[in-house]
Amino acid sequence: MAQVEFAPLRTIGDFLFETARFQIPQINDPEKWSNRVLNNLLYYQTNYFLTALLIFLVIGIIHPVQILLGFTALAICFGVFVYFTNSQYKAKRFKHDHPVFCVAAIIAAGYFVVYMLGAVLVFMFGIAFPMLIILIHASLRLRNFKNKFANKMEFVGLKRTPMGLILEGLGQEQEAGS
Repeated sequence: MAQVEFAPLRTIGDFLFETARFQIPQINDPEKWSNRVLNNLLYYQTNYFLTALLIFLVIGIIHPVQILLGFTALAICFGVFVYFTNSQYKAKRFKHDHPVFCVAAIIAAGYFVVYMLGAVLVFMFGIAFPMLIILIHASLRLRNFKNKFANKMEFVGLKRTPMGLILEGLGQEQEAGS
């Protein structure tokens, strides 16, 4: 496997303004649309990572407490879920030995989730909104010659990038070189 390299940061003119060409994708041809999105994700990956980081930071600056509380609430829920799915026997035995405590814990957990719902939504918005912006840009941005050439280099394995590894992990590596 070739060493992972970061793709160059594309100019703002190429990414958004002067030489950028945008067109609504052909929704009735999902293969062509998918090809455009995957190739743009590979070509503009550094711009997309920076865009996502910038949007998340702006939301974090506007709502810092909600972002931290939302992250904490999700981390606690995830940790409890992992603990109980990995120790089913202990959990069943604990529920059997302490039924009143378990009912109280379920009620407290429900209250915690409802109380923290606003913060969780802000945190999830901080993650989902940049993804939406990236998907819209990757769908609308037409490819140019440099884009096609750089994607061929990625596809034949001469160059490995973080987005290429992510797409490969999602099972999209065969489609990304077209």
